[in-house]
Amino acid sequence: MERSTSWGTSGSRRRRRALAAIFASGLFVVACGGGDDGGSTEEPTTSEAPGTSEAPSSSEAPGTSDAPAAELPAPTGEEMVVGLVNTEGGAGGLDFPDIRRFIEAAAEYTSAHGGLGNRPVRLESCVAKGSPETSQACAQELVGKNVELVVLGLDLFPDYKTFEAAGIPVIGVLPILAPDYTANALFLTGGNATSQAASAALAKDYFAATKVGIIHADNAGANSTAASLTAALDKAGIAWKAVKGGDNETDAGFQALMRQAVEDDPDLLVSLYSDAGCIGTMRARASLGITIPVISTSICADKDVIDVVGDDATGWYFAGLAEDRDTPERALQRRLLAPVLEVEEEEVSTTSLGLGGLGYTMWMSLVDYGNKMLDEGIEMTGQSLFDYLKTGEGLYLFGGDSPIMCGSNAKYPAVCSFVFPFAMYKGDGVVGPIDDLESVTGSVLIDSSPYLP
Repeated sequence: MERSTSWGTSGSRRRRRALAAIFASGLFVVACGGGDDGGSTEEPTTSEAPGTSEAPSSSEAPGTSDAPAAELPAPTGEEMVVGLVNTEGGAGGLDFPDIRRFIEAAAEYTSAHGGLGNRPVRLESCVAKGSPETSQACAQELVGKNVELVVLGLDLFPDYKTFEAAGIPVIGVLPILAPDYTANALFLTGGNATSQAASAALAKDYFAATKVGIIHADNAGANSTAASLTAALDKAGIAWKAVKGGDNETDAGFQALMRQAVEDDPDLLVSLYSDAGCIGTMRARASLGITIPVISTSICADKDVIDVVGDDATGWYFAGLAEDRDTPERALQRRLLAPVLEVEEEEVSTTSLGLGGLGYTMWMSLVDYGNKMLDEGIEMTGQSLFDYLKTGEGLYLFGGDSPIMCGSNAKYPAVCSFVFPFAMYKGDGVVGPIDDLESVTGSVLIDSSPYLP
């Protein structure tokens, strides 16, 4: 195990590593979406979201439309060819087929019900393998197919130059590497920089923390996420200590990590472990009688995790996890995705969708914006949709409360989401909204903007 310490508020900032953590962070997922291995969504710490009017402070979703959930008539406009690039079958576990599968299911539904702004959609999918060469090959292939718009699932090395030269706008699910944040593209969710800044905001504005202990695995993804987190904590003036462990620890190993993380009496812990690491860290904290609250990724709110640990999850808070409300949007999501997942509709939950949930939410958000464009008399094209998303006001992620604020932060011009929801374990296997979040911070969402590195 390795320890790095910065109890002073001006501790050195970690530079983002080459590979961002695709495990959770930016993974939020919206009221009807979910992050890989767990559900997630968006945020603010103040009652106002940057660059917008007052952020929603109730559980209602003000910016959503009933249109995508309705049985709209078949579109009558000209077919719109949309390209999709997604990473699958790559080395090192870079395999996210559910993003493509969920988008394809949503696009098929869209083409039969309203289309994108009354235009039926033909989706052309291309699979990248997590290398620049395969991403470039996909860009060239899709340009050759005369696509009007490109949507990115997870693509580590998007060939922005090829798309830009061909005049094809790009809209993505999630920025991964540093160039994505400033690319000529728009990403509906925020990535590590914004999600970890939101955790720093919760630490400062809700928990009033002055010292934070961090636990994470010593691998590229976790190190990158930790770098974003510590940079945000530095900006928030919060001292921190990070303890690194292995990808797979024994119960004794997780207990040792917990002991090291709390030995200097921090006000708050942050665990960046995922999957089995969620179970290991939750059990370790409970067995040691530690009561310091913990912020973790929404992955740790996965039903499979909670079913195993039960009330050992008491005191855990989950970043980017929105309330799973019974809405028309959720009903449609269950209906469309149950066949893809090969489960019954009632088994589809926000904590079972993985990163595929982000892809679904992106697509249905675009459908929602297309309906609004149609209502406003704006002709639907790939470019007009991109421009509408970039300049439109009063837009929200589909099915949720999270406002879209593309380009509102000059340092992150390609990012559209800066506010996130948070949830907590409430006992008896239940995960839900933080009860007093609005009364303490002034909003049900947490704003990452003040602490963006």
